[in-house]
Amino acid sequence: MKKVSELKIKLFADGADKAGMLEMYPKPYIKGFTTNPTLMKKAGISDYEAFASDILKSIPDRPISFEVFSDDFEEMERQAKKIASWGDNVYVKIPVMNTQTRSSVELVRRLADAGVKVNVTALMTLGQVRDVSSALAGGPPAYISVFAGRIADSGRDPVPLMAAAVEMIAVNPNIELIWASPRELLNVFQADEVGCQIITVTNDVLKKLDLVGKDLYEYSLDTVKMFRNDAVGAGYTL
Repeated sequence: MKKVSELKIKLFADGADKAGMLEMYPKPYIKGFTTNPTLMKKAGISDYEAFASDILKSIPDRPISFEVFSDDFEEMERQAKKIASWGDNVYVKIPVMNTQTRSSVELVRRLADAGVKVNVTALMTLGQVRDVSSALAGGPPAYISVFAGRIADSGRDPVPLMAAAVEMIAVNPNIELIWASPRELLNVFQADEVGCQIITVTNDVLKKLDLVGKDLYEYSLDTVKMFRNDAVGAGYTL
């Protein structure tokens, strides 16, 4: 199997906990960062702009995505332009549709025409990839985030869809495909194999990188020791 150093795919740390983000920042294999309102809420963030400003002071030199949170396209556009003004390394996450199922493709097109670096998020179908990539074609650098992990959660194998998405956007050199919401470290290697340019990974999965290539016999022994030590530590008797 490949070593981490042999992977072509770029690893982006996914989260909104400042300590966790700064823990990953010095690591040379972390090429960027992504956040979203759900992660920010989970991290207890109450002031969106203050959090972003603080993070950008600490991480000024790698791509980082912040998401709009309006459900109205006019307001989304205003928020997007404000977020984009925070730094050259900022990408603005735009959901592929609003909660009323209206497509955001025209908004994405306007933002791209205005020079905004966009990360279109929450895609799960090839039809969405086709429409969004058409809107982004020829514009500034952009990302398309396909939620492969959620596709897998539905019982579908995401690999064929992600491979098809890679081919679909290949004609647009300004667009990079993100394998979003991975569930396990194996997904990093799957995403690399099909040619995704980026995968977003949470810290708990990133910390498993040290296990890559680990001898499975030794891993089996470590697991047996863990069970034994935990049973002793709990004081179990029969």
